[in-house]
Amino acid sequence: MLNHYSDSNCHFWMKTTKQQLGDFGENLIQKKFNCPKCKRAKTLKKLPPNFKCADIICDFCGYLAQVKTHNVKDISQFPKRVLGAAWGPQKERMDAGIYFPLYVVLKCEKKYSVFYLSSDLQTEEMFIKRKPLSSSAKRAGWQGYLFDGEIMKDLVTRLIWLKKQVQPIQLGHGGVSLNRELEYKVK
Repeated sequence: MLNHYSDSNCHFWMKTTKQQLGDFGENLIQKKFNCPKCKRAKTLKKLPPNFKCADIICDFCGYLAQVKTHNVKDISQFPKRVLGAAWGPQKERMDAGIYFPLYVVLKCEKKYSVFYLSSDLQTEEMFIKRKPLSSSAKRAGWQGYLFDGEIMKDLVTRLIWLKKQVQPIQLGHGGVSLNRELEYKVK
């Protein structure tokens, strides 16, 4: 929800703190990462707000992914729970066997880290259905979900980005194993 502010001369909408945090994560992924599918640079674009189950798209190959951003005290530790989105659309996709890759951005003041979980490693057990909002809530009956970080922590790959431009160091065999930190050096 956007907060509406007005004075006698103009009206404007201001994003909530949570929306600003989400924008930070989506902007970071869009600017810092190539598309994991087609490997092209600068093709990841933000989807419109409230697009179901995805936040970014590659405008070349159509790759879709979710981005979840979380304020934390320690950016090196994957959280026990990560706030998801609406349960209904997610459940429909899971029932159809559809999962979208997930970027989790952890932010602590000006520091951040990015974790990635591919869709083929996701299972229904990672998604925890929340209780519906009470009848007195602004969005009564709405139901969301959480990601279970305890299950995900051994499956995610952590990508660490420095404030300076970075270049990946080649890791043997052209791939990255699970739960392995990607290493970067300053250009």
